[in-house]
This record gives sequence, structure tokens and C-alpha cells, in this order.
Amino acid sequence: MSMDAAAIDWASVRADFPLLTRQVHGKPLIYFDSANTGQKPACVISATDDFYRHHNANVSRAVHALGSEATEAYEGARSKLARFFNVRSDELILCSGTTFAINLVAYSWALPRLQPGDRILVTRMEHHANIVPWQLIAQRTGATLKVAELLPDGALDLPALYAAMTPDVKVLALAHTSNVLGTVNPVAHLCKEARKRGIITLIDGSQAAPHMPVDITALDCDFYAITGHKMCGPTGTGALWARREHIDAMPPFLGGGEMIKEVRFDGTVFNEGPHKFEAGTPNIAGFVGLGAAVDYLSQLGMAHIEAREQALLAYLTEALHGIDGLHIFGRAPRKAAVVSFAIDGTHSHDLATLLDLEGVAVRSGQHCAHPLLQWLGVGTTCRASLAFYNTHEEIDAFIVALHKVRKLLG
Repeated sequence: MSMDAAAIDWASVRADFPLLTRQVHGKPLIYFDSANTGQKPACVISATDDFYRHHNANVSRAVHALGSEATEAYEGARSKLARFFNVRSDELILCSGTTFAINLVAYSWALPRLQPGDRILVTRMEHHANIVPWQLIAQRTGATLKVAELLPDGALDLPALYAAMTPDVKVLALAHTSNVLGTVNPVAHLCKEARKRGIITLIDGSQAAPHMPVDITALDCDFYAITGHKMCGPTGTGALWARREHIDAMPPFLGGGEMIKEVRFDGTVFNEGPHKFEAGTPNIAGFVGLGAAVDYLSQLGMAHIEAREQALLAYLTEALHGIDGLHIFGRAPRKAAVVSFAIDGTHSHDLATLLDLEGVAVRSGQHCAHPLLQWLGVGTTCRASLAFYNTHEEIDAFIVALHKVRKLLG
């Protein structure tokens, strides 16, 4: 494939996604909610279907052919993810997604270690999944949360963040990319500064992994969490990358089958490495699908995907300037293809409901980021989030729909 993203036949790529051909309320679907969940290419749907039709069995618990095939497919997905993120397979814990991954770190790494007087540093832009687990751990350990604030454009206030990295801070929990503002944070630099100070770093990669190249090894963080369903994969899939030293030192988060070597009533010997944290039957078919999604994204090239989405973002942002009374939240110098906005005199839920009648799917509400919305001074926003399978023509139709809805709402 050409190294030039402009040379890719994006219309052909779009045709890989069956759902995008449907209509909603008699109008062609315009799906601008990929920050919520990504659509699935036919190869992912086929891979999941094929597993259930031809290979369905449990993993690591049978010597028969189906069991071996299931285990090979499941571990194959782990290997694909490891290559995709440039990490070792034995440092990649498969789980249901970022929310589980962050809770795993909070309960298995932080709970046994944090003490009264310790601080957990988060930022104003965090998703609830990177706030609430830390609050729960703080309540149980006597630690407290510290919040790093933002600049008016939605970028991190870096001098203030560095100043907040005081000796009492033990953990920095940070979004790679904001799900509301689209801000892409300078994660590698922040992790370097945190490491100098002996601060453990956890990066929420939910909104970064689907949209740009991510080399976790180069970031030099301690933990990195991803969600599969935002990466064109099935729901209920994701992973936590952790440094091997942390994996070895952390106790299991859940107990049950697969995470053990030997169980006796007087004690249990736990499994090695990532399997220690993978109790019970996993979402095997889902991970087979996620492996297919990783293959698909790799074939397109994440740099190509990022370039395509940046072109769409620039086009959408310019087009929105023509809507009277519309305000965009988040104008950091580097941002992903996420545009949160509000229109004077209209409620975001009303706006999203009327846009849906025009076939346009956007998100409305607080986007699991209540503290950020409070800081922005708004109750709710609409969010249009793009992916590489969207088109300039869809943006044109979206703008027409916005003008129409704007008039209806007065």
C-alpha cells in the first residue's frame, strides 16, 4: 500500500463496514459517534462468526482439537496486540476494556501500597473510569486525589502539572487523548518527568489507540490501558500493558480458574505473568475479532488513519464556523478528530434528537466527564467524533442538518 494516505481508496475502505450502509428514519446514516464505539469491518464480524461456527471451545482446559484451536486463536490475538503496540506478549493482560484495566491497577497495585498522606494525581480532562477507581482507593487507604488543571484551549497546563508532581504523589493517571476535548497529551514527555520523580504512570489509551500510532515502549509509562471496541473490535475486549516488574509484584485481582497453578485448601499457587489476572472464561470470540481488527488497522497503517482523520477534523472544524451561536470546546494545538460543541439557546439532547431524525448520530450529555463539563461551564454538549471511514460528504450533510435543526429550535 502507498505510504501516502491520500492515495488510499477511502471509499473502498468505507465499504468494508456493513452498518454504514443502513438508513435511520429514512435517511442515510451519518455515524459521528466513534469516540463512543467504533464500527466493525466485515472481516471482524466474519472472524467472530467463524470462531463460533468452527472452533468454539474453552481455552487452556482441553487437549482436544477444538480446545487447542481456541487457545491458539486467543493467544494469537494477544501476540497481535503486542506487536501492534510494540510490547512483549507476556506483559499484556487481556481484559474487558480500559475500565477493568484501570480498576485492576487501582486494586492490585495501588491498594496494597498507598498510605495516608500519599497523593494520586489526575487531570481535569479524565473520563470517570480514570477518576472513580482512584477515589475508591483513596477512601480505603487514606490517600487523596490531586487535580492538574487545563489551559483555556483545553491543553494541559504543563508548568502547573510539573509543579504538582510533588514527593507525596505516587501515581499519575492520565488520558492519552481526551474523549471530550480531543486534546492529545504529550505522554512520553510527561512519563519521563514522572519517572524522574519516582511517580508511577497509568495512561488511559482508549481514545488514542484507535486513531494514531501508539508505541507503548517508547512512551516509557508503567501501565497503558486500551479498549477493543473503539479499535473496530468487539465489545467486552481490551488490554492492560504493565511493566513486568509490576506484573510480578501485583497480587491477583480476581480469583478462579485459569489464574492458578495449584489449589489446595491450605493455600493456592498462582499462575505466571498475565494469566494471573485472567480468571475465568474470557471473551474468546471477542478477542479473535479484536485480533482481526488489529490486522485490519495494521494493513491500513495507523499513520494513514491519523492523517485521514486529521483532514476530516480540519474540514469539519472550518465548516462549523458557519453555524451561528455554535461554540467548540477544545482547541488544543494537537487534538484528535473529536469536536464537542454547543449552540446558544439549545439543549444538547434536543439538538442530538433532531439530528438523529436527519440520520446523524452524535453523542449528547456529559460524556462521563462531569468535572470537565463543570470546568467548561456547561451542563451538556454535543460531540461529533470522526473515524477514517467517515467522508467529507457526510460532513457537508451534517452541516446542512445542523442549519435545519438550528432553525427548528429557533
